[in-house]
Amino acid sequence: MKFIGNVIWVIFGGLAIALEYFVASFVLIITIIGIPFGIQTFKIGLLALWPFGSEVREKPHTGGCLYTLMNILWLLFGGIWIAISHFLFGLLFFITIIGIPFARQHFKLAGLALSPFGKDINY
Repeated sequence: MKFIGNVIWVIFGGLAIALEYFVASFVLIITIIGIPFGIQTFKIGLLALWPFGSEVREKPHTGGCLYTLMNILWLLFGGIWIAISHFLFGLLFFITIIGIPFARQHFKLAGLALSPFGKDINY
């Protein structure tokens, strides 16, 4: 069932979302300052490419306050808008019964978009 959900997701927009994240990640990685943010954008892009069966977990906090600082910067400079867009898409998908699994994936992406530093994705 996960495979079918992922294939439907990729065909009906998941590939476009993932490509947008990958392009943004590449642009961020070009700059030296943006490398940590580009890595997190790439992480979200991988989840956006194949979300069914994937799980977002907290990493053990070895970064100390650096994760917190980076998450605050991420949230201020674009993370909030990414999370809001995934949340709104999730609400739209929740209108139909068929769209509920896809809405849950958008909510998962919204949660990761709010604070990607210190999180790990298990595929």
